[in-house]
Amino acid sequence: MNICVFLSAADLDDRYTVPAREFAELLGRGGHTLVWGGSESGLMKVVADGVQAAGGRLVGVSVDFLAAKARTNADEMVIARDLAERKALLLEKSDAIVIMVGGTGTLDEATEILELKKHGKHTKPVVLLNTAGFYDGLRQQFQRMEDEGFLPVPLTDLVFFAKDGVGALAYLEESAGLQ
Repeated sequence: MNICVFLSAADLDDRYTVPAREFAELLGRGGHTLVWGGSESGLMKVVADGVQAAGGRLVGVSVDFLAAKARTNADEMVIARDLAERKALLLEKSDAIVIMVGGTGTLDEATEILELKKHGKHTKPVVLLNTAGFYDGLRQQFQRMEDEGFLPVPLTDLVFFAKDGVGALAYLEESAGLQ
């Protein structure tokens, strides 16, 4: 399965890097392909290293202004013209999406993917990997949106919140009929 992972390119502490590495190893050992932003920095590098070391493939989609930071030994690397094209290519090349910890770029990617799913533009499973409770506030906001009528579909039809990588991958494999 081609699994797109949206995540930070920042250098982060162990409470985020250790679970990210564990998840990456699960992906690689499971024979999955990581589809990601292509960066050789921060958490993006941690995940790419883990997937590759465990035998998985890497498909990167960088953007022209970040091309100098792109991983040179990915199995495939595409350089998009801009962030909009990058997001479209990441979605196109993936069978499922996992949203890991990140900043405004990750949040932008997450909300666009969920908006597209809400409107039926894709049906791919989306998991929000809630490492160390990072997305507790966002989950609460989404729940409020649902409770107050802002979501025309149930929140559970849009996104699955996973506490850890094992739960995230199990949900994706079940959604794809691999279990």
